[in-house]
Amino acid sequence: MYSISEDIWSRKYRYQGSEEEGIPADANIEATMKRVAKAIAAGESKKAFYQKKFEEILCNLEFIPGGRIIANAGTKRSEVTMFNCYVMNKIKDSIEGIFDTVKDSAMTQKQGGGVGFDFSTIRPKGCNIRGCEAQSSGPISFMQVLDSTCRTIMSAGQRRGAQMGVMRCDHPDIEEFIAAKRNNSQLQMFNLSVAITEDFIKAVQNDADWDLKFDGQVMKTVKAKKLWDTIMRSTYDYAEPGFILIDRINQMNNLYYCEEIRATNPCGEQPLPPYGACLLGSVNLTKFVKDPFTPQASFNFERIDEVVPLAVRMLDNVINQSNYPLPQQKKEALSKRRMGIGITGLADAFIFMGIKYGSAESIELAGKIMERITCAAYRASIDLAQEKGAFEMLDKAKYCAGKFIQSLPQDIRDGIMKYGIRNSHLTSIAPTGTISLLAGNVSSGLEPVFAFSYTRKIRNSDENDVTEVRIDDAAYRKYCEFVGKEKVDPKDLPDYFVHSGTVTPVEHLEIQAKLQQYVDSSISKTINVPGDYPFEDFKNIYMLAYEKGLKGCTTFRPSEHIAGVLVRDEDKKKEEKKEEKKPAVSLAEMDKRPEELSGNTYKIKTPQSPDAFYITINDFQKDGQFRPYELFINTKNLQHFSWIVAMSRLISAVFRNDPRPTFLVDELKSVYDPNGGYFKKGKYIPSMAAEIGYVIEEHLCKLGIIDCKKNKKPAPAAAAPAAAEKEDKPSVNDGKMICPVCHERELINQENCIKCLACGHSKCG
Repeated sequence: MYSISEDIWSRKYRYQGSEEEGIPADANIEATMKRVAKAIAAGESKKAFYQKKFEEILCNLEFIPGGRIIANAGTKRSEVTMFNCYVMNKIKDSIEGIFDTVKDSAMTQKQGGGVGFDFSTIRPKGCNIRGCEAQSSGPISFMQVLDSTCRTIMSAGQRRGAQMGVMRCDHPDIEEFIAAKRNNSQLQMFNLSVAITEDFIKAVQNDADWDLKFDGQVMKTVKAKKLWDTIMRSTYDYAEPGFILIDRINQMNNLYYCEEIRATNPCGEQPLPPYGACLLGSVNLTKFVKDPFTPQASFNFERIDEVVPLAVRMLDNVINQSNYPLPQQKKEALSKRRMGIGITGLADAFIFMGIKYGSAESIELAGKIMERITCAAYRASIDLAQEKGAFEMLDKAKYCAGKFIQSLPQDIRDGIMKYGIRNSHLTSIAPTGTISLLAGNVSSGLEPVFAFSYTRKIRNSDENDVTEVRIDDAAYRKYCEFVGKEKVDPKDLPDYFVHSGTVTPVEHLEIQAKLQQYVDSSISKTINVPGDYPFEDFKNIYMLAYEKGLKGCTTFRPSEHIAGVLVRDEDKKKEEKKEEKKPAVSLAEMDKRPEELSGNTYKIKTPQSPDAFYITINDFQKDGQFRPYELFINTKNLQHFSWIVAMSRLISAVFRNDPRPTFLVDELKSVYDPNGGYFKKGKYIPSMAAEIGYVIEEHLCKLGIIDCKKNKKPAPAAAAPAAAEKEDKPSVNDGKMICPVCHERELINQENCIKCLACGHSKCG
């Protein structure tokens, strides 16, 4: 019988062994966890004692470290990091500073780390550059360089490809940043977030003017409310940018006195200073419910007090054992000893206890659980400080004066003043992705259950051999066992079996806000919003997030603007009626090439070739309508002859078979030359093929096939809804997208991370 835990373990975490080093292969999940426990206990004075203790909580899956720790601890992989996430250095506003950052990020991604950047330090587009009589191309152009670097590293077989791009709400290029990813295949390796300040929120509330400035110089003044609406409309339609409250993050930071935070890791749960890094791990809450589905069901808080201190000790040991891509990251990690202990399985734990996710009872219980975890973690870190020493950057008086520390019980503050504390930060709720699957498909992180059952495609040793298997949520599976049935019809489940499609946005927000009170770092969560949710109500989610004390907010609303999202038939018909156009020239009408065609020739000169290229596009005309018919590429450089012929024939074939070949533009623009690209007119061009894509795009604009004034092409016809799904599966209107790996409509946005229910692909690793 198929086991999702076994499959994930085998594919992601099993060590195959090393004959040279005498390390055996992992025989099963328990052997993997014992390998990890032994490695992490190696630095302890009581090795055997702590190895046994670590084994107990790992083998029981009560605590699950980040996937990188499970995969690498106790192996001889010398060039990997066990840290999940990083924020890069503060980017210096110079070509040298920018490309130092490119190099540093490449080294970090090479070892598998996701990275975050703040682009607010780069001068806006059009500013004069002293000494070379030129104008700056702006932050967006350099984001394209980093995007290209990330793609190159990922294409070389690395596990991650995630980046976070942050820009302050007062940067002069903020409006361009907000729309940067629309129809731009060059920035798809980035998540985007706007750093929102307290002053901006007040300006929005007062409908005041808002200055966009750089280096103290005001370059433009806009209405704050209008800029806010621009951000909200983009988030409503395109699910980006996200929203981080940067002033609140710094005000609530335990190390407010010695660091400034400007960005977060790719999924947003870790606001970090320059070169900041963080280890992650999750407490599996499903293991702490006693007597599930009975009237006596209760949460075992006493066991939390036993497990969490061991989790703190484990992650603290890993800080010493891990490799670091850069020496600056190592120095940062060792001087502050940050970690992020979070949770997974919250929704399933609620179900075990007969509590409906989003109810007042669930919100209260979630707060009690997180408070207990945080207090246990802080007390354990104080004990570790007595045993091993406090973190280097600790100033006891300033640390204890911090806003978050002031919210903790008096005995914790007294303990820090007396003994110090080992770790500057201890809690964070991160995406749990594959580790929740490893634990038997428990609900992910703090999210509601997405689907109680779904079909997953498993690729066997032969890439073409795919097996479909049914995957059940852990709580649903356990309930079936409880009532003695193989399967329970969804309509017969108790009312506390709720999924993300039935949880309201405000209920999502209330859970997150309650947990944030007890989390010293931040939370990665996606608030799912129905497609027909009113825009004015949507904007209120973000204001409510601010009022409730959140540090950031991410939403996802299914929209026709987001590629691959299914749209209801009635919505699609309305959109098509709105955009009625003359029918495109059919293939039959242009079957035979006319003797004469008119067109345009474009010259391309690139640093990749000493000779210019000439791109000629000829058009077919009928009844006043034009569409591209054929493309020719000409150059003196015969070195590229076969490539030119192939490209010309393939593009011409697409022209003749597609009345609106806009997908071709996106495909060409996403081609990256391994030798690097080049800049032209302030825009980063990743390859010669990409520049041909831009030429075709320009030509389609001239023909009216693409509306370039709006920088938006006509929305492609949305796919018709699939046949009715199984009753226990959410409807297509829950916002599933097309997976880029298996091409199934099973891609969801959860915990601020894109993941596929069908094949297991995850943007966050």
